[in-house]
Amino acid sequence: MLNQLIQCDHRLFHYINGTLSNSFFDWFMPVITNQNNWILPLLVLIYWLLFRGDKRGRITFVILIVTVIFIDAVAAQIIKPFIGRIRPSHAMPEMINLLVPRGGQFSFVSNHAANAFGLSVILGYFYPNWKWKVTALAFIIAFSRVYVGVHYPADIFFGALFGYGSAWMILSFWVIIKMKELKKGRDWVWYET
Repeated sequence: MLNQLIQCDHRLFHYINGTLSNSFFDWFMPVITNQNNWILPLLVLIYWLLFRGDKRGRITFVILIVTVIFIDAVAAQIIKPFIGRIRPSHAMPEMINLLVPRGGQFSFVSNHAANAFGLSVILGYFYPNWKWKVTALAFIIAFSRVYVGVHYPADIFFGALFGYGSAWMILSFWVIIKMKELKKGRDWVWYET
């Protein structure tokens, strides 16, 4: 059963990485997947949350930081070494359409997918009108990791689940803290107008 799932995962990888290959995606997906290209948009988001987003923005920023640190640390330091799945870019570099550097040795789970979905949950929670935009962006980032040849689809799927679940766990802790603080009459947690 596990071998069949792995074979399906490999076939889907080759379909996305090879069969779907086209000149536009060959240009676009490496741009989307490159973390350096996200520095400026993230700095703009941080500026907006801290200086234009009022109390809601500052609370969102703190929860985003906690979420990303948690997701990134657990995925990279615990899950990846424990599972030990070798990236397709290391396992079969001559058989794939590799559009970016090979990346680290391990691929399961995808930190890109986990972080993208974690961020989309937090931003969608505090700013519901952003929900579909940030979720669509998370899907594109996750898809790009398979397309460029550094992750299998299962890495993305479970990375997205891990990021999604982790973000909701952290939001649950936030809601507990918020309720306790409001019961004590402390309004620092209240951001509604």
